[in-house]
Amino acid sequence: MKDPKRYGTAPDGCRCIGPLASHIDGFAAQLGREGYAPTTVREKCAFLAEISEGLEAQGLSLEALGERDPGRLDRHHRARLPRGAAATINQMLRYLRDLGCIQQPTRLVAPTPIDEITRGFGEFLWAERGLSRSTLANYLPIVQRFLVEQFGGDALQFDKLRAPAIHQFVVRRAQTGSPGRAKLMVTAIRSFLRFLQQRGVIAADLAAAVPGVASWSLSHLPKTLQPEQVEGLLASCDLSTPTGKRDYAILLLLARLGLRGGEVVAMTLDDLDWGCGEIVVRGKGQRLGRLPLPPDVGAALADYLRYVRPACSTRRVFVRMYAPLHGLHGPSSICCIVRRALTRAGLDPEFKGAHLLRHSLATDLLRRGASLAEIGQLLRHSQPTTTQIYAKVDIVALQAIGLPWPGATS
Repeated sequence: MKDPKRYGTAPDGCRCIGPLASHIDGFAAQLGREGYAPTTVREKCAFLAEISEGLEAQGLSLEALGERDPGRLDRHHRARLPRGAAATINQMLRYLRDLGCIQQPTRLVAPTPIDEITRGFGEFLWAERGLSRSTLANYLPIVQRFLVEQFGGDALQFDKLRAPAIHQFVVRRAQTGSPGRAKLMVTAIRSFLRFLQQRGVIAADLAAAVPGVASWSLSHLPKTLQPEQVEGLLASCDLSTPTGKRDYAILLLLARLGLRGGEVVAMTLDDLDWGCGEIVVRGKGQRLGRLPLPPDVGAALADYLRYVRPACSTRRVFVRMYAPLHGLHGPSSICCIVRRALTRAGLDPEFKGAHLLRHSLATDLLRRGASLAEIGQLLRHSQPTTTQIYAKVDIVALQAIGLPWPGATS
């Protein structure tokens, strides 16, 4: 008697055999929920039907789909893989793993001691220090390079770690990047050494041996746009298109509330309190804040949510406009939206990231009479000193306290 799990029908009506046969329909339904066009769903499922037939011909199970090269799996039918084949296979693998039909592939190489201590440090930063995943992504590679340079493939003998070796690593690495990157490296190494001391791995306070990087506080002016340039940036969005409406709502959040790019990406539907006219902001260090929703921002958000945002399973407010429909991928996606808007508006500032609008808002508020304390509250700065840099852009106020240059003619 034939195994019913190995026979089925693909969405195009073709008979499907093999280990994927009983999963084709469910996979097709998921693709539909993710916003794929019916023709794309049929193409993907037809390809997977051939893969399933190839597995059947070779007597392979579902696990082979994740263990073998796609080219070998498809050799039974095609001379070469079609475009997007690897992505389709990976989508099916994720679908099967979510169902529990196959397991996550086990790591063939056992984790090294460096891997273990780095992972433990990452868990400490996340669970006990409350740092974000993006911060961990910056810190952990630095720590890993530090350990590899200090110990290589040998055992981790932290009792032999000395201040001169730490100093040499920092000085050497600081010469190969920007001052900002060097400061990040110093912070990561100091944090790691304090972690080792707290865990009793080392006795000495080696964090004090990490040299600092020369950086003068408030040494530069924040990069900003003039108010009329900000309005031109917003006006560059084509509100007759779905993408234009989405980008307009995003740019308004940056320009009117000074949100960071990551805060816009992390915003969920549950963060919008329409009754109180407020939004919850998921800020740095997993801190939550509430901000009032200005009328134009609220109107743009409502227009996007009611008429533009695709129906999908994610709770993220801002999603991709094309399949697969999921939340925007990281702060870099917001920076791309800002850069495209700058190009459309004919603007070419030195800095083109999402923070450009945050700085512009703070500068404009200061010039209109807002205090530094009020600006810091709006921008949710944890330290008042962070807001002080905006005092430098109030040229009129600075002129009143500036001393005459010695020898200058009156």
